[in-house]
Amino acid sequence: MSDDAPRDAGEEKLVGVVLVSHSAAVAESVARLATGLAGGGATAPVLPAGGTPDGGLGTSPELVAEAAHAVDRGAGVAVLVDLGSAVLTVKALLAEGDELPEGSRLVDAPLVEGAVAAVVAASAGADVDAVARAAEEAYDYRKV
Repeated sequence: MSDDAPRDAGEEKLVGVVLVSHSAAVAESVARLATGLAGGGATAPVLPAGGTPDGGLGTSPELVAEAAHAVDRGAGVAVLVDLGSAVLTVKALLAEGDELPEGSRLVDAPLVEGAVAAVVAASAGADVDAVARAAEEAYDYRKV
């Protein structure tokens, strides 16, 4: 996981990625997988936001907002989610208007494959629209 990208105005702005799961372990594992598969060198900032603050299963608006602000580098934040109530949590945060950084987007993509595609695209310097498209294209990945 990477959340140490430069924040200085003169440095490259990268899209941040937040991975929301009902399970902290799942979100953390997908974040490690995505950053590991993104290749060598620096990757875009990526953080998991899984489970509840007390370690239980569920989604937490506070954890999602905290992760989104931590990965925000001024180029937008792509938020990928696992299941229904995670989608509702992110939609509610976006509807509030000021809970997530400007340029935050809920991305309609499978969590694992979409996370890898999003992190690769974001690490290459793609804008938030291109990062979202890369993640969304993961629906087309065939396994057989």
